[in-house]
Amino acid sequence: MLNAKISGIASYVPDDVLDNDMLSKMVDTNDEWITTRVGIKERRILHDDSKGSSFLGIQAVNKLLAEYDVKPQEIDLIICGTSNPDYRFPSTASVIQHGCGLDNAYAFDIQAACAGFIVTAQTARAYILAGLAKKVIVVCAEKMSSMTDYEDRATCPLFGDAAAAVLIEGTDEPVGIMDAEVHIDGEGLPHLLMKAGGSVLPASHATVDAREHYIYQEGRAVYKHAVRNMLSSTLSVMKRNGLTVDDVDWLVPHQANLRIIEAVSNRAGFPDEKVLVNIQHYGNTSAASIPLCLDEYKHKLKKGDKIMMTAFGAGFTWGALYLVWAI
Repeated sequence: MLNAKISGIASYVPDDVLDNDMLSKMVDTNDEWITTRVGIKERRILHDDSKGSSFLGIQAVNKLLAEYDVKPQEIDLIICGTSNPDYRFPSTASVIQHGCGLDNAYAFDIQAACAGFIVTAQTARAYILAGLAKKVIVVCAEKMSSMTDYEDRATCPLFGDAAAAVLIEGTDEPVGIMDAEVHIDGEGLPHLLMKAGGSVLPASHATVDAREHYIYQEGRAVYKHAVRNMLSSTLSVMKRNGLTVDDVDWLVPHQANLRIIEAVSNRAGFPDEKVLVNIQHYGNTSAASIPLCLDEYKHKLKKGDKIMMTAFGAGFTWGALYLVWAI
């Protein structure tokens, strides 16, 4: 039976580091306050105002093509998961497609917030199983710093910039994306959003003065829903596939908040040594966080490893994905 596997992975982060001590000179905070609440020590920032999320994505995709010796003309489709596109239109995927010379590929964006990688990977799988594409690049690219309010001590320590890309293609082996589920609940809208800049509240002097073009988050509500829904979707996919914690080699949660990661993994029964975490170095990179984490730890992964991923983001949207590592 044809399945869809991840056959390559690469990531890119900017060189510039913004650590907690540097942040404490910008806003009323300190290293201890940030570390104890969210577990983040530093994040990477793309300081060039002329470059957007597509720049990050192009770097990640080019690394992927080079490291796995993939010719650009082999790619049928590129799907970009991003919460912060370069423009309202055209799609960021189209900018990346052109920038990487993927002339044969169609390209489109998916906006699933921090659950972007799970949703885009599942979409790529569907294209492959339907016979509509043979090789798909999923790239998650997020210049989160451009919509972070560095006067808001509650949210500005959370976010960093990054991109990660995976190559997904068909296989007859028992590896790849085995199962996934995704959910959405629009009642989460008021708890996590950018209030202005869309058709409901277009940009104006008033919206800029009110700082409504930055991320707005009600932390307590998001934390409660994130823990509950990441846990329930993870357990649901595991149960459907007859998996116990002993069967799963790795849990890769969205890197939003160390307390959320610990709450989900502990309640699911995963020991710390099975949970992949890199939030301390990069912060919350939204859709890029799971593939960025996978790429950083790929030296630990071996073919046949069973991996559970789970994420939660604005919308609210969340889900879990069961992957058997193929590289």
